Amino acid sequence: MNPENPAPPASVLVVCLCAEWCGVCNDYRSRFSQVQFTFPQVRFVWVDVEDEADLLHPLDVENFPTLLIAVGDAPRFFGPLTPQVETLERLIRAQIADASAPALANRAVADLVARIRVEKEIP
Repeated sequence: MNPENPAPPASVLVVCLCAEWCGVCNDYRSRFSQVQFTFPQVRFVWVDVEDEADLLHPLDVENFPTLLIAVGDAPRFFGPLTPQVETLERLIRAQIADASAPALANRAVADLVARIRVEKEIP
């Protein structure tokens, strides 16, 4: 096992919530995709908040990019982040390194994780 990239617990999901009209998001998309090669066991999903507004309801995403990380059904992180590869990699490593980290208490975010897993057919 590589100490730089510990093996993730089962079923790690990283979702970027962005908008097509957002220039920062468009620039970030290739960097988000690049990180997938660093964490091949992690499932990465890009969600356009306008094209998939029903999926997000009742949550509003106002800052871009906004990231959602879940381990299993438990959301671990939900919020905006700087659009840098290093920031994303560090955040993913932190979430997968501590299998006992508590889930976020926000029920709406947990429900979003469940909807994304069903909609995107992610086990």
